[in-house]
Amino acid sequence: MRTKAFPLLAVLGCLLLASCGGDTYVKVQGTTTISKGQELADLQRALDEGAIDRGDYDLLRKRILDRPN
Repeated sequence: MRTKAFPLLAVLGCLLLASCGGDTYVKVQGTTTISKGQELADLQRALDEGAIDRGDYDLLRKRILDRPN
């Protein structure tokens, strides 16, 4: 009886261990409200630090200002 049960237990053990290492996905929902003023200040800082050029700054600034509240 032991010789028949051992392979079955080994297979079940492997299946249990394999299921423990699966990928976990977490979906975060919610909204964060940032004022246009804060966005414009961040945009200015990006320009000052050289992260974006003047053309990108002007385009993004217009998008921020044209967007409804």
